[in-house]
Amino acid sequence: MNRNEACDIYTRLSGAYPDSLNTHHWCSTPYENLILTILSAQTTDNAVAQVKDALLSRFPTPESLAEGNIKEIEELIHRTGFYHTKALHIKSAAKVLVEKFGGVVPSDMDSLLTLPGVGRKTANIVLYKSFGKNEGIAIDTHVFRLAGRIGLSKSTSQDQVEVDLMKLYPNEIWGRLTDLFIAHGRRCCTARKPKCDICSVKKMCYYFSFMPRIS
Repeated sequence: MNRNEACDIYTRLSGAYPDSLNTHHWCSTPYENLILTILSAQTTDNAVAQVKDALLSRFPTPESLAEGNIKEIEELIHRTGFYHTKALHIKSAAKVLVEKFGGVVPSDMDSLLTLPGVGRKTANIVLYKSFGKNEGIAIDTHVFRLAGRIGLSKSTSQDQVEVDLMKLYPNEIWGRLTDLFIAHGRRCCTARKPKCDICSVKKMCYYFSFMPRIS
């Protein structure tokens, strides 16, 4: 797929989901964004939203979380799943924030990637949502699925899918692209049964064009 076709898909999805701001809209500060994005791995926004108030009222700053009791943190985030690992990650990330960055969430990719529990997806989300920076494209499960299904990337590697999408789309829309793909993945191009009949980009989609012909 060439860049013009890819950008046409972006335009059509923008028209289909003008109100989409799907990733982590419940965050108001870089600290909240960082911690809640780490917790969002392999769970739903709803599950994270349900633990947000209790967690952040108990640990409103990196300093308080860094000193927090790990068992208490686990109890507060239990419903997000994988709570042992996630509790360790957010406590360790808070500790590094305090010790290395003066309690301030860094606004560059390299520094964010030094934090426990932070990979490129989380870093991209924090940079875009908190600082308005497009340094990459957050490849979550929806973005990864749609990139392959539509025909934007043939790779099975999340890192390479990000590279492929970055080549197709201009820098200034990278963050918005993730929001649109998540909206489309949730509402239309679902994992088990995509709703191709109502899809706004089906005429440009590899899956729609070729998969139904395979018996």
